[in-house]
Amino acid sequence: MKFSAGISLFAAVASAISVDLAKRDTPLDVKLEMVGNTAVKASITNTGATDLKVFKTGTFLDENSATEKVAIYQGGNKLEFDGIRLRVMTTGLDEEAFQIIPAGETVEATFDVGQVYDLSAGGKYDVVSLGAVSYAEANTTELAGVYSVAGSTVAAEVDGAAASAVRRRFHKRIDVQSDCTGTKLTASNTAISNCRSLAAAAATAASSGAAAKVTEYFKSSTTSTRSTVAAVFQRVATECGSTSTGVSDLYCSDVYGACSSGVLAYTLPSQSYMVNCNLYFTALSALTRTCHGQDQATTTLHESTHLSQIAGTDDYGTYGYSGVQSLSAAQNLRHADTYALFANAIYVGC
Repeated sequence: MKFSAGISLFAAVASAISVDLAKRDTPLDVKLEMVGNTAVKASITNTGATDLKVFKTGTFLDENSATEKVAIYQGGNKLEFDGIRLRVMTTGLDEEAFQIIPAGETVEATFDVGQVYDLSAGGKYDVVSLGAVSYAEANTTELAGVYSVAGSTVAAEVDGAAASAVRRRFHKRIDVQSDCTGTKLTASNTAISNCRSLAAAAATAASSGAAAKVTEYFKSSTTSTRSTVAAVFQRVATECGSTSTGVSDLYCSDVYGACSSGVLAYTLPSQSYMVNCNLYFTALSALTRTCHGQDQATTTLHESTHLSQIAGTDDYGTYGYSGVQSLSAAQNLRHADTYALFANAIYVGC
């Protein structure tokens, strides 16, 4: 893990005709509508009888991570996503992190998948919705549960040349100076060191610790599951074993403009860039002793798992212990917060 310079960043989804997303016992009905070649407008309707207070960070309503809510396939092959992955606060949230969708009303958001998916081949694509939306009850900012927005597929027809031009403009590199200095440098170095220790302990626990603990987080404790989890933690421990080598570059300022409300840190896996937002330094302790609490060390560990060379994990729009419990075993193996919370549990003794 290295402190160095980076590029710009945004978020998006592909060219598609209008489509209804399956509700799956959720009051949210989502329709996608094509706007130009690779931009998409998402219309989210609250079909329930009461107003819904949704956590917008990391969802279709967040321009910096909207593209993370879809997967794109061509000819059955999944395209590589090279947008950002977030870690967000799950406690102490402010009202700015939420959006009210009144009963029966619709909110809209537009994003462009051509920026973070290579659609230069053009032609037909399948766009599949992913993830969930967290919500809070009225008059609180405490996350109460999640609603799925996953499971729908829509056909897309893309002009490859035009999509390639969008991608080239988006990924133009901006040279910036190393920005981790002073107290931010000290905190980042400490977090990296603690990340290594947490990951090493979690690797041991995954491979030879209590089967019930592995099952609690990963819904399985088979030899295959233990081996997979331990290998991820071992790669994290190696990555966090140095501040001058490794696969990733770490920043301490918002060089991608993605530190929206509630965002602690984010990663651009395709370029191996990690960013600690100001909230990382102001809202988190170095290492918490609270079960399922958030701190700088587990946030760095969470972001490390997003790196393509480590595990290429997803967020599924779901954070925190309740979110971990709502996922399938296969999703837990690819979910960044599952790894962070397991490491915390091993350290604290949850």
